Amino acid sequence: MVATAVAGPALTSPALAADPIKIGSVVSATGPAAFLGDPEAKTLKLYVDELNKKGGLLGRPVELVLYDDGGDANKARTFATRLVEDDKVVAMVGGTSTGATMAMIPVFEEAGIPFVSLAGGIEIIEPVRAFVFKTPHTDKTACQKIFEDMKARGITKIGMISGTDGFGKSMRNQCLKVIGQYGITVVADESYGATDSDMTPQLNKIKNTAGVEAVLNPGFGQGPAIVTRNYAQLGIKLPLYQSHGVASKSFIELAGPAAEGVRLPAPAILIGDKLADNDPQKPVVAQYKSSYEKTTGQPVSTFGGYGYDGIQLVARAIESAKSSDPKKIRDALEATKGYVGVTGIYTFAPADHLGLGTDSFRMLVIRNGDWAIEAPAR
Repeated sequence: MVATAVAGPALTSPALAADPIKIGSVVSATGPAAFLGDPEAKTLKLYVDELNKKGGLLGRPVELVLYDDGGDANKARTFATRLVEDDKVVAMVGGTSTGATMAMIPVFEEAGIPFVSLAGGIEIIEPVRAFVFKTPHTDKTACQKIFEDMKARGITKIGMISGTDGFGKSMRNQCLKVIGQYGITVVADESYGATDSDMTPQLNKIKNTAGVEAVLNPGFGQGPAIVTRNYAQLGIKLPLYQSHGVASKSFIELAGPAAEGVRLPAPAILIGDKLADNDPQKPVVAQYKSSYEKTTGQPVSTFGGYGYDGIQLVARAIESAKSSDPKKIRDALEATKGYVGVTGIYTFAPADHLGLGTDSFRMLVIRNGDWAIEAPAR
């Protein structure tokens, strides 16, 4: 895909006549992960436009150089190289999937350009890489939040069905690493491919495994919606937990009535109107929700929110550094403290390039085709 350069109408202003500050992005706006990447792309375009209407950064216009990898990690790496060598970007916000992000990391690390990923895998920021940050909670954090909920409900044996994509494999591995801390064991462990259209055989195995009390599906994209529909078709009545990788209204639409009762951890953005008035994220979520929905005519999702936090973090770092030098932007990013975003409240450190804990997740349940806050188990 040819790059989309977004700079906004303010570029015609004499105040923004200087050379633009170029921020790169590669997202999966089309393909199997489009319901993740499309809102990310729309959000990045929207907020670069807003930045320019307010005068840009450092008195210069901001130009977003955006590529669509279509869900292909090899294309993502090619575009990353183009952003560095041809487009001369000073920072990068993107990487819809863990696989695409991991493919691009060596390019930006070698070039010394800060990269804020929008993907979930913990391996993106563990071990810490000097120039790599990310905005979504890690899969490890999601596992911990889910197991906290299961433990509170007295669940001790589960079945797991995971996607074999980068995110699915990573979250499965992270869940297996921490599950023992909660007194829970996996008694059935199945998987499915990214292009599979029927997970009935795997779910039947889980259904027929003695002792299963709940099922967890680490995955993102269309796979979890198919799992959810097959789950209902098989008449499985056990609690079904999904990951934060499906925290989008698109998942509810894809899964249909079968989504009723599904539980998952998600950021505050999905339930902004249900947040307490004194919640520091409430006004931030409300502002983003209003701007995004007015501009696109679509409901907000956590994935667009990851893009919002990514572009805001980079913009704040550029302003804080008073420079468009990539190294100085990187240093300012790492010094971020208490940034209130739509995903959570971020505090980075040299040993922490995520800056979020389980407290920034809300446990949600799908009720009547919408999100509801899950009451804590007693």
